[in-house]
Amino acid sequence: MEGTLWKWTNYWNGWQTRWFVLENGVLSYYKSKDEVNQGCKGSIKVQACEINVSPIDHTRMDLVIPGEQHMYLRAATSQERQQWLVALGTAKACVHNKKGKENIKNPDALKAKKSELKLYCDLLMQQVHVIKSSVQSPDQPQISDMDSATRLLAATCDTFINTLDECMKLSTINTYEPPTTFDNEALMPSIATKKVLKRSNCGKT
Repeated sequence: MEGTLWKWTNYWNGWQTRWFVLENGVLSYYKSKDEVNQGCKGSIKVQACEINVSPIDHTRMDLVIPGEQHMYLRAATSQERQQWLVALGTAKACVHNKKGKENIKNPDALKAKKSELKLYCDLLMQQVHVIKSSVQSPDQPQISDMDSATRLLAATCDTFINTLDECMKLSTINTYEPPTTFDNEALMPSIATKKVLKRSNCGKT
């Protein structure tokens, strides 16, 4: 996925538009689309970062590697942010899936999936709040706006349910322990032991 996002640069320049490209689990940005061939200005590994959504600004999302790196971003609309969030979440999932069997009992895979689940949960709460506010508003909401909001909510619900299902599967795999097996032969006396017992019982009445 690629497109324009606003990136927080510093307190002097504030928010500036940058061209972003999400590819192979890495989000890179360039000063403009025309300068892609000149090399990126910066990048962040999606697998390693936490994705946070703002409870106030429905166009903002923050990508943070605690103690190392951060990107504060804004999309043009909440719909565009939704598209980027789904793409970023999918990229995180793809990176883990490529590791195959190595991830089957990897606690980090479950931790990453829980992080995605929280992201979509926060997003759902925001979208539900927007719809409720529109319905309860004294001004009659526009049909087109409500239709767009409900379609966005439906897409987020589908993503949330799929992520929850994957999270439950990983949780089961990481916590399941097979029952202890018993060696029946170890519970039975050996033939030599049987002979000793038989001899010791001879002559007893």
